Amino acid sequence: MARILFAFLCLLPLFSADTDWPINGGPYNIRYSELTQITPANVGQLRVAWTWDAQEAFKDSEMQSNPIIVDGMLFATTPKMHVVALDARTGKEIWNFDASGGEPIQRRFRHRGVTVHEDRVFATYRNLLWAIDRKTGQPIRSFGEDGHIDLRKGLGRPYEKLSVSASTPGVIYGDLIIFGSSVPETLPGAPGDLRAYDVRTGALRWTFHTIPHPGEFGYNTWPKDAWKVSGGANAWAGLSVDPKLGMVFAATGSASFDFYGANRHGDNLFANCVIALDAKTGKRIWHFQGVKHDLWDLDFPAAPSLVTVTRKGKKVDAVAQVTKQGFVFLLDRRTGSPLFPIEYRKVPASKLDGEKAASTQPFPVKPPPFARQVFTEDMVTTRTPEAHQAVLEQLRKLDPAAMYTPPSTRGTVLMPGTDGGAEWGGAAYDPETGLLYVNSNEQPWIIRMVTQDTTSLYNNNCAGCHKADRTGTPPTFPSLVGIGERRTRAELVKYINEGTGRMPGFSHLRNGVDEIVTFLLTGKDMAAVDLTAAAKEPGYQKYRNEGYILMRDPDGYPPLKPPWGTLNAIDLNKGEIRWRIPFGEYPELAAKGMKDTGSDNYGGPVVTKSGLLFIGATSFDKKFRAYDKLTGKLLWETVLPAAGNATPSMYEIGGRQYIVIVCGGGKNDAPSGSSIVAFALAETR
Repeated sequence: MARILFAFLCLLPLFSADTDWPINGGPYNIRYSELTQITPANVGQLRVAWTWDAQEAFKDSEMQSNPIIVDGMLFATTPKMHVVALDARTGKEIWNFDASGGEPIQRRFRHRGVTVHEDRVFATYRNLLWAIDRKTGQPIRSFGEDGHIDLRKGLGRPYEKLSVSASTPGVIYGDLIIFGSSVPETLPGAPGDLRAYDVRTGALRWTFHTIPHPGEFGYNTWPKDAWKVSGGANAWAGLSVDPKLGMVFAATGSASFDFYGANRHGDNLFANCVIALDAKTGKRIWHFQGVKHDLWDLDFPAAPSLVTVTRKGKKVDAVAQVTKQGFVFLLDRRTGSPLFPIEYRKVPASKLDGEKAASTQPFPVKPPPFARQVFTEDMVTTRTPEAHQAVLEQLRKLDPAAMYTPPSTRGTVLMPGTDGGAEWGGAAYDPETGLLYVNSNEQPWIIRMVTQDTTSLYNNNCAGCHKADRTGTPPTFPSLVGIGERRTRAELVKYINEGTGRMPGFSHLRNGVDEIVTFLLTGKDMAAVDLTAAAKEPGYQKYRNEGYILMRDPDGYPPLKPPWGTLNAIDLNKGEIRWRIPFGEYPELAAKGMKDTGSDNYGGPVVTKSGLLFIGATSFDKKFRAYDKLTGKLLWETVLPAAGNATPSMYEIGGRQYIVIVCGGGKNDAPSGSSIVAFALAETR
């Protein structure tokens, strides 16, 4: 009898129900797993279960998928925009679909995965949304036009001139797939409308205008007819769904142009907002605006986390929204009412001609910020005396530090910066303890405005990202020096016309595209710009930014005292920070004894019921770590093939628990990769 019982217990894992990771960020977008096989006691015994490599890495390529696992199959995207299905138990490739249609890709894509629903996988490539058969990897020809729809269509403007894509997967509600979008951050731009499509046919079912049309709520927060010209206000970081309440939640970005808003006076709803919509109809239920008339590119960087907190002994469904500034806004999920007080404080006025900055901005009283929000002289690096003096001299040439100081021609410091604070990886939430976990960057950027150039098409259209001297701020905005040695004229014309990655298309320039390409290839600017005539064009801007300038010391390290990146646990019940630790390090500095500095980090965490917090994200040390979720104590770490700039996924098959992460690297000159690695405890027989 004992032998029979023992044999039965050994077979139990074969009959246990598998646990999927079916949604980007997990259900309610809280990155939480109830699996308990891997614990603080045994996490040190994790080993590689399988590795799969797309063999697609190239210089500065990235790969940021949060893998989706359904019915034993894992789905993700690769650096060259292939959609792959793998056996989630072994990593063996099942099928591979080239969403680009065979394009020879050597330009970076930031793409965060797919949506799986019933028999189909939804994936985007640039402006196309594909529906792919989940079992075969072939397009479902009955969806849209031969298997895809064009995301540029249905926005109320000539679609051929628009640059619209989606880097983050859509969400499912009933028979709808609902999307935000990525659009240019310059003008002319595309509107960031939220849209729902029929999952079977691809037909557009509803649209929410994030730049309101006449008669719609918020129209009076813009100049008349701004909806015809302005762009942005887009939920590029994705959406969250509460299927029980029938609500979809979006967190939007800034309006275009990011740093100068003379053509968009007003608060600019629904830019920089958390928006709650009826998921079935797209009707607005409530909204909260986190930045009024944004002049700093302070997008809400991640989709809302749908959490449940305790208030006066009762459970309250809420929305937790992390920000680039290091704030957490906690709002009632049904009404949008703040669950901690929010103060509207006076902020500095703009000194630029034509600009009208908002006079106040919202500051949550609780929780306290999880990142430093100004850069002052007492914070200047002491890594070396030379670095300290050089940074101090640079800082003294800029406007004095204060939150929400508008951009100027002298230059201002944005702290933590356009890359956060919080980033697109978002936060994890533990419903048992009420702790919200968020990783944060603490690295200042410089915003400096210059007047438009009367002699150069390149300067007026390209220098805001790539600088007037074409050196850019690699790898975010690559150098164009010597571009003719790397790209043909035809390729450059194609990229400028169509756009690529964060870069919008400039087809509206017509012959000007050829003239910009000639400048890039020869250094000769062929066309002067008539600013008198240009000033009459919709979307004309008197100023542009000098470039996206990441502030560094002379040796290329962050210019302030560590930590340069942190991992934070925030108690949402009490509005307090439970613990904070430096997160990441620079291996070459660690070798010299300068450890635990923190570093750039991109990608989110996963928290487990068993007591663990898993996260990759750190750009330079390439590590994957597990922490005690209650204390922040490091329990396990390993080095990945490339940095895991992605959110891990957790699942169970046949009684064995796995945690899997995509290893794409490529951020801020870190080496690129194209592998997926799954970890598990040793199998027992």
